Amino acid sequence: MWKFSVRRMLIMIPQVIALSIIVFILAKMMPGDALSGTVDPNITPDRLEEIREQLGWNDPWPVQYKDWVVGIVTEGDFGRSYHHKMPVTKIIGQRIVNTFWLSLASVILIYAIAIPLGILSGRYHGSWIDQAITGYTYLGFGTPLFIFGLVMLWFFGYYLGWFPTSGSVAPGSTPGNIDYVLSKFKHLLLPAISIAMISTVSTVQYLRNEIVDVKQQDFVLTARAKGASERRVYNRHIFRNSLLPIAAFFGYEIVGLIGGTIFIEMIYAYPGMGELFLSSITSRDSALVTALVLLYGIAAIIGTLLSDIILSLVDPRIRIK
Repeated sequence: MWKFSVRRMLIMIPQVIALSIIVFILAKMMPGDALSGTVDPNITPDRLEEIREQLGWNDPWPVQYKDWVVGIVTEGDFGRSYHHKMPVTKIIGQRIVNTFWLSLASVILIYAIAIPLGILSGRYHGSWIDQAITGYTYLGFGTPLFIFGLVMLWFFGYYLGWFPTSGSVAPGSTPGNIDYVLSKFKHLLLPAISIAMISTVSTVQYLRNEIVDVKQQDFVLTARAKGASERRVYNRHIFRNSLLPIAAFFGYEIVGLIGGTIFIEMIYAYPGMGELFLSSITSRDSALVTALVLLYGIAAIIGTLLSDIILSLVDPRIRIK
């Protein structure tokens, strides 16, 4: 097992290097830069070029890439955001906590919704319960997340007024007390529910199909032939074997949440990395864009690694010899 894990981790190294090169080049190919259209129009073009020269933006791309990588490896420095006038690492550090809690709440809700619905749909295959749950999943597959998020925001935020419509905490809250914690929870709950209600449909369908397939396996038929009760057959044979592959999707849930949090954070004005990412693109802040895309890419690679490791634990046959 450890050999498989080490080999998969080693494969990550060239993946991260290739990702960093692609991300850096694409960021540099963005039209304009952080000075484009955001400075005093009285500043002369010569002065703008002087500023770009001081910042190193006119250096050849290989030189800029080398300096960028050296700064990351030696000092953990992703550069300086010209738009925010502060180091990129500090900006991300202020936002990543919010995105972490939103992602964690979304994952918990996804599995809390998907597992019961998948079990019910698979166990009562062909019944009205199965048809209702399957209809929900088909509706979820056909509904874009950003449309669903807007509807949830309007209905529960503006129309009913049950949840806050923006921010991550109520203004004036003091960190450390119970009111602050409750305010943080209330602000992230509706965005997390919006993500979970759409993201859960694939897990529900997969679990349902697994249960339907396992019910027809020989070992299940043998257990019934031996006189085992239906409850024992489901609990010890069908559910257990159907739930194991779901664990392997944990890493892929992380990958899927990357795109979901970006749109949801923008819709709910939730101050996380997704909202920061979109605003950095509009402001042409290449240093911030590069760092965020690289971090998102690394998170996706790590998520895939976790899924491979979990799947190898569930099914040892896939391990690399």
